[in-house]
Amino acid sequence: MTSPVWHPFFQHGLDEPIPPVASARGALLHLTDGRSLIDGISSWWVTTHGHCEPRIAAAIARQAATLDQLIFAGYTHAPAEEVARGLIDIAPRFDGQPRLAHVFYSDSGSTAVEVALKMALGYWHNIGQPQRHRILVMQHSYHGDTIGAMSVGERGVYNAAWTPLLFDVGTVPFPAPGSEQACLDALEAACAERPAAFIVEPLILGAGGMLVYPANLLREMAAICRRHGVLFIADEVMTGWGRTGTLFACEQAGVVPDIMPVAKGITGGALPLAATLASAPIFEAHRSTDRARLFYHSSSYTANAIACAAAAANLAIWREDDVLARIAGLSDAIAERMARLSGHPAFANPRQLGAIAAIDLRTDDAGYLSDLAPRLRAWFMERGLLLRPLGNTIYIMPPYCIGATQLDAIFAALHDAGEIFGPHA
Repeated sequence: MTSPVWHPFFQHGLDEPIPPVASARGALLHLTDGRSLIDGISSWWVTTHGHCEPRIAAAIARQAATLDQLIFAGYTHAPAEEVARGLIDIAPRFDGQPRLAHVFYSDSGSTAVEVALKMALGYWHNIGQPQRHRILVMQHSYHGDTIGAMSVGERGVYNAAWTPLLFDVGTVPFPAPGSEQACLDALEAACAERPAAFIVEPLILGAGGMLVYPANLLREMAAICRRHGVLFIADEVMTGWGRTGTLFACEQAGVVPDIMPVAKGITGGALPLAATLASAPIFEAHRSTDRARLFYHSSSYTANAIACAAAAANLAIWREDDVLARIAGLSDAIAERMARLSGHPAFANPRQLGAIAAIDLRTDDAGYLSDLAPRLRAWFMERGLLLRPLGNTIYIMPPYCIGATQLDAIFAALHDAGEIFGPHA
């Protein structure tokens, strides 16, 4: 019987197989037919400590038996309060002092970005400068699939149908090697026009192709925004929770943003939850005796108590375990294997940032809609791997619990993919 489920980022007309997954543990997904897959992309970048992490699972069970859901408009509960304080404690700081002071909950990375954009425009509106409403973005960026998040992302086939709904933005070129100054000059000129905010994926652009740029450029971008009074939004949805080698990517540049969306790994990947952290001035611009100035955003499941309990358990793991040391070991293991792969003639542009690595398979059929991507995806699955190339870019972003043997299996498959699908094949 044909399933009624409509899957995301999946072309049902191609009749590709959709394998049912029965269970998961650590870095492994177990299919209903008895096979197992190594999860090389953390199930879309969310699973950090591993699937079904016992401490997070136990916290979910306890909370589900106590308080499941509560309207968050004017009510609160202990897990939400605990997580908010925990997020402020671990967020990037300025001269050792917390600058991000308030936490607004939502449900996904996209909505966390929507909240950030609305906060920025609400700030300028409420302090009497509503003309400052233009948003600056970086070329090749991706911030989600809701309308505002699409508006501040790269335009292309993946959002062409909704072009009438998207608002206009100013675009700064990506600082590819050799064009760093052009990026900074373009940002300086755009900020001189007094826009509302600049939103950026810090250090690495995810869905845009795992494009990496150095921390000193991120620091310069933040400084330019500061000089012109432009709000700086660092989208840490993907880069947060250790992926780049530090808890948040901004730390590597010594940058504290005005607004910072976080999601994905906030619950260790167990449940959907997101948060947008904001500085005190952003919050104070919305606090008033005038009810018309309140922040008009919510969802029915804002700060769901069970999801917050999972996030609290995740924060406890970060406090109690040396997760960064584990990530450092994983990063070294990935670097060693990438070095062996990088000399293969089928590949180009090897790159790594923390526990994220990517490499491009040389092909005339490049780009997001490359026919190579679904062929690679199916071939990797036959090899027992969950990998999802971005066009001809193959990347790995595994859970931090992945073992050496599992990493070896991934890189052996990458090598063989070069032999089979490379230009010389």
